[in-house]
Amino acid sequence: MAQTFMLEYWQDEGWYVGRLKGVLGVFSQGRTLDELEENIQDAYQLMIEEEAAPDGAKTKEVSLEA
Repeated sequence: MAQTFMLEYWQDEGWYVGRLKGVLGVFSQGRTLDELEENIQDAYQLMIEEEAAPDGAKTKEVSLEA
């Protein structure tokens, strides 16, 4: 299922650099805006795969103070 995110991007020394707003740690870059979008997709996929819980994992809600 596709999700929609806001891509925040800027140019830095000729490169498009960007991040997904609201998704910590998903940054990438590209020579063009299209390439940045492709690379952000790859970075997001890698993050999703790394966050996949192992078989048998359980969850518990906890309260934390900032």
